[in-house]
Amino acid sequence: MGMPSMPELLVVLAIVVLLFGSKKIPELAKGMGKGIKDFKKAIKEDDEDPKEIVSKTSEVDEIKKKETTSENA
Repeated sequence: MGMPSMPELLVVLAIVVLLFGSKKIPELAKGMGKGIKDFKKAIKEDDEDPKEIVSKTSEVDEIKKKETTSENA
């Protein structure tokens, strides 16, 4: 199975436009792009040193503690 030819691609494009509408397609593409960006960001964060992740987590925990104590006061 090779690459689809131009008429096949046009038929697929026409079906997509009929199913989703021309206004919804840019929103779908934007959502897919954001998902891919978030996925790549998560992969990069996963490659970080575990000590850095622990320090970032402890910093976030300290900030949350400060916020809760200021709300309770």
